[in-house]
Amino acid sequence: MSIFNLIGENGIVISTESNLSVNDALDITCSTLIEQGKVEKSYLEAIKQKHKEIGAYYVLAPKIAMPHARPEDGVNTAGLQVTVFKNGVNLESKDNGDVYFSVTLAAIDSDSHIQTIVALSELFQNEADVDAIIAAQNKKDIEAILKKY
Repeated sequence: MSIFNLIGENGIVISTESNLSVNDALDITCSTLIEQGKVEKSYLEAIKQKHKEIGAYYVLAPKIAMPHARPEDGVNTAGLQVTVFKNGVNLESKDNGDVYFSVTLAAIDSDSHIQTIVALSELFQNEADVDAIIAAQNKKDIEAILKKY
């Protein structure tokens, strides 16, 4: 199964906003998951709370973030949301700089998303595809790349 199956037709957001706060950026990274009922607002609040406690734990590498919380924090059904920040966003990661590509992970338990994590790690390691997603001008171009994983 492609990771795109967990993203769906409405799970890609391209943000052109500038100077976003951490909370505003996190609101965007969970927006379609909340709109579609895949997660409750409590899931977003759990990500924000964890950020306050330990910092940007979800910034994985330069340019890349994977916001997530625990399944019991409000996941109704497994899902992913892809967000591209065209102007980058400072999520307060000391080591990785601004984030341009975010994949919010909503897992229903501790085990079922292992294949998804493997596919995402393959994507995150492919710098050409990551850069192409960031440079994409529309959702269809992003979908085409994501469907390879």
